[in-house]
Amino acid sequence: MRYTELREGFSWEKVLKTFDWDVHEKFNMGHECCDRWADDPNRIAVYWEDEAGNTDVWTYKRLKEQSNRMANALRSLGVQKGDRVAGLLGKDMELIITVLAAWKIGAVYVPMFTAFGPEAIRYRLEDAGCKVLVTNQEQAQKIADLNISSTIILSDGLTEEGLTFWEFIQSFSNNHETEATNVMDPCVFQYTSGSTGMPKGAVWAHKILISSYPYVRYAIGVEDDDLFFGGADLGWAFGLINCTFVPLSYGNQILAYKGPFSVEKTYYLLEKYKITNFAYAPTVYRMMMSAGSEMIKKYNLQVKKFSSAGEPLNAEVVRFFKDNFGRAIYDHYGSTETGMIVDNFNVTDMAVKPGSMGLPCPGFNVAIVDEDGNPVEKGEIGQIAVDTTAYPVFFLGYWKNPEKTEEKIRGKWFLSGDLASEDEEGYFWFQGRADDIISSAGYRIGPFEVESSLIEHPAVAEAAVIGNPDETKGEIVKAFVVLNKSYEPSDELAKELSLFVKSKLSKHQYPREVEFIESLPKTPSGKIQRYLLKPNQYAAKN
Repeated sequence: MRYTELREGFSWEKVLKTFDWDVHEKFNMGHECCDRWADDPNRIAVYWEDEAGNTDVWTYKRLKEQSNRMANALRSLGVQKGDRVAGLLGKDMELIITVLAAWKIGAVYVPMFTAFGPEAIRYRLEDAGCKVLVTNQEQAQKIADLNISSTIILSDGLTEEGLTFWEFIQSFSNNHETEATNVMDPCVFQYTSGSTGMPKGAVWAHKILISSYPYVRYAIGVEDDDLFFGGADLGWAFGLINCTFVPLSYGNQILAYKGPFSVEKTYYLLEKYKITNFAYAPTVYRMMMSAGSEMIKKYNLQVKKFSSAGEPLNAEVVRFFKDNFGRAIYDHYGSTETGMIVDNFNVTDMAVKPGSMGLPCPGFNVAIVDEDGNPVEKGEIGQIAVDTTAYPVFFLGYWKNPEKTEEKIRGKWFLSGDLASEDEEGYFWFQGRADDIISSAGYRIGPFEVESSLIEHPAVAEAAVIGNPDETKGEIVKAFVVLNKSYEPSDELAKELSLFVKSKLSKHQYPREVEFIESLPKTPSGKIQRYLLKPNQYAAKN
């Protein structure tokens, strides 16, 4: 299929007809992602495995029954429609049934990440006003000395009555009537951090399941017979929605792996479960490339489609997969507030341009605009923006923070905060965060292009680029480089890397300073935090 055919033939009305309930009357993610498929007692929803090799298989029928019991359990604790329920677990089935149960009540789910420290957990629980927190003993210990008002349910502990988690859940009926929520009722508070201030709770409507349909169906390319493995954690938007609940809403089978990432373990899982569709973060694909081609030959892999999201994917990694798997990695772009809106589409025959984010998602009106919300000319750098008057918008604003919401709006456009340019064929090219852009001697330099060039040098494992203050030019490009194990830092290597970039890009883009470091500062989801590398920040962190 050609991209133009996909975009021109797309219809939201056709998408709405793929769901079980009449979307114009009622819509609930708990029903669409689980119950609608539960009449077939043998239909598998989730293959689950942990680091120790323990396994389990969950049918949609089992998911329905256990999430119904959990919904009744939450109701017994006073949770009602609109109340918030938080989850702080890894890829546990206890977490998946909690999310479904919260939605079935009409409650709002608040995802959290297990790498969070005490204050990060406390802030989210208090800011969202969470009535219940489902977690484990290890995580609960982090907040044991804090005054937390949420009722805590432990997946590996006992209730006040001395019941285990599953004994407690089994004490409730497996019959439950799902709340007939509206498509624009809130379903999730996803906290997102900016460059300044405390994290903001982005409020999503149940419509996010509808809005994500063209991305998962056409960009990731999940087909009815796929066994899908999305590695992202459920504490983050991509893992929660695109790797878990959207594929389940199609009635697909997914793999949920609870354990730390390793290249060999990933190849083992891909082979064991005969995964046909795989999505993960750029950091993982870079590690798979670093492990080399020989490791790939050890496994009998059946993956037909590779997808990447979270931060831009370096062109060298795309080429490695094309050379070794006969299939490029399809890079995708989105944000917490907009969904996945610029993509390379696995179901089309579009040319994948290594380093490009791809083309706008069908059904979305996406543009690159200036600070006033005016579309820029092709080739110029501006902010990626999405039309808030179009159908797929599911973002209801930031929780208790209308001022921050308004700051992102320019007329009908919601500003993503990410800079890009568009080429003559309509492909978008990421240039950096709005606050990461480097201004040097009148040039606006996006860090990603420089980083992608650096990583093509055999000595470089990872790189991050910032603007360093300079009296003459305003800023100069500075690179922080993590070397591959067989290389040692030296002044000679630093010069070599500068010249390497200069020869590949241009005289104003190459790094005039190169600093070698052991690791790059990253968010828990793996995104590079360039602002921490700036002089006044980096010294305080090391």
